[in-house]
Amino acid sequence: MIDAGEAKVFMSTRDTLIRAYMAGAILALAAAFAVTVTVNTGEPLLGALLFPVGFCMLYLLGFDLLTGVFTLVPLALIDRRAGVTPGGMMRNWGLVFCGNFAGAFTVAVFTAIIVTFGFSEAPNAVGEKLGHIGEGRTLGYAAHGAAGMLTLFIRAVMCNWMVSTGVVAAMMSTSVSGKVIAMWMPILVFFYMGFEHSIVNMFLFPAGLLLGGQFTIGDYLIWNEIPTVLGNLVGGLTFVGAMIYATHHRTAPARGAEGDDPLPVAAE
Repeated sequence: MIDAGEAKVFMSTRDTLIRAYMAGAILALAAAFAVTVTVNTGEPLLGALLFPVGFCMLYLLGFDLLTGVFTLVPLALIDRRAGVTPGGMMRNWGLVFCGNFAGAFTVAVFTAIIVTFGFSEAPNAVGEKLGHIGEGRTLGYAAHGAAGMLTLFIRAVMCNWMVSTGVVAAMMSTSVSGKVIAMWMPILVFFYMGFEHSIVNMFLFPAGLLLGGQFTIGDYLIWNEIPTVLGNLVGGLTFVGAMIYATHHRTAPARGAEGDDPLPVAAE
C-alpha cells in the first residue's frame, strides 16, 4: 500500500490524468449500467450486484480513482518516503479529481444523448430515474438542514471505508479471479446501501442536470459533491489506510521478539 502511494506521487501529469479520466469514465458507465438494470428489472439489489464490474475493470487496468488515492498516497507521506511531500500529495489528488470528473462527465453527456435520442425527445425511463436521483440526493439532504449534511457526510465516510477496503483487498491476491472476488464484496455493500461516492456522483448529478433534474449546480456542489469528497477522504484514510498502517506496518518489526507469543507457521 505504501509503495503504491509513493508511485502515484511520482507519476507524470499525463499518465495521472489519463488513468484518472479512464477510471471516472468506466465507473460512470458502471453506474449507468446499474441504474438501467434497476429500472428495467425493478430490483435494486440486482443493479447493486452488477455494479462492481466497473470497479473491477478500472482496477485491473491500473486506473486511479480519487477514493483510492485518498487512502494510499498519504501513507507514503506518513512513512516519510523520500521526495514525498504534502505538495506532491495535493498535486496527485488535484489531478485525479480533474481526470475523474472529466471522464464521468463525458459518460454523463453520452448517456443523456442515448436516453433522449440526441435531445430530440423526452428522457426515457432510465433518464427519468437519473433526474430523480439527483433531486433526492441534493434537495433531499437540504430539506433536513444540518442533520441532512451530517447524514450526507457519514454516508460518504462509510462509502470510502468500503471502496478502499476493496482496493486493499485486491492486493491480497495475485490472480485476476482472486482480485475480482475480493473487490466485489465491499463495492456491492456500498452501492446497495446508498452510500455517497464522489466519482459516481460526478456522473449521476451532471447527467441529472442534463436530463431536466429540478436542482441546481450549486445544490450539487454544496449539498453533495463537496461534503462527499471530504467524507470520502476521512473514510478511506481513517478507517482503512491509517488502521492498516498502524497494525500491519508500525508494529511489524516487534513481532516475534523474545517473550512474545510465537508467530503462527503456515502449513506447507
